[in-house]
Amino acid sequence: MHAPEITVAPAPLDAILPFREAYRREVACQIIKDAWHRRGFTTPWLLQLDGAVAGYGATGGGPGEPHDTLMEFYLVPEARGEGRRLFEALLAASHPAWIEAQTNDPFLHLRVYDAGREWTAPTILFADQHTTHHPAPGVTLRRLTEADRAGAFPHTTEPVGEWGLDREGRIVATGGLFYHYNPPYGDLYMEVDPAFRGRGYATWLLQELKRICREGDHVPAARCDAGNAASRRALERAGMWPCGRVLRSRI
Repeated sequence: MHAPEITVAPAPLDAILPFREAYRREVACQIIKDAWHRRGFTTPWLLQLDGAVAGYGATGGGPGEPHDTLMEFYLVPEARGEGRRLFEALLAASHPAWIEAQTNDPFLHLRVYDAGREWTAPTILFADQHTTHHPAPGVTLRRLTEADRAGAFPHTTEPVGEWGLDREGRIVATGGLFYHYNPPYGDLYMEVDPAFRGRGYATWLLQELKRICREGDHVPAARCDAGNAASRRALERAGMWPCGRVLRSRI
């Protein structure tokens, strides 16, 4: 029986866009590095079987870094029977040093175990599970002014957000939403002044950011480091439940 001939070659972003849209629909979750393509942080690879497009792959790296991480792999349905051969051909052509995948990505997830070694899962992904109705814990939510932002408490993990919690004239927490991931998702972020932690501010801020997100016709999503127990608990209390992990491994 004839084995279809496989070709893999770098391609312009426009060549893979229709297949990326199909990939986004099938994954049906927030893709945390979706914006990397638009920012020029990736090299797309077009996969073909006997001259017909079978799918695509993408390698990437952060600003100024080599594109040596395999981060996307998608095949059209009729090509999936040749999935292992196509994946091996992609590895041979792109020579990545790393592979990274979300566990809620059905296309690349299992390839981490096949191609990688010594993998880690430092990041937990969260999806909106249910609406909460926690009362305001002695603070009010308001949009921050430039003066508020300039005078905000020192932030160590997140940027100063567009929204803040006001406690008697003092901003004790800030947060916001990133919308540059794949639509319709909005990624929640927040940080609480260390002097005011443990009072329920993080949970209430996340709850209100979820409301703002939904009112703008977006879908709340979030992530946090696996070791950040306080953030994990706040997200869970605000109705966000784990939906995946980010796996990263050397090839």
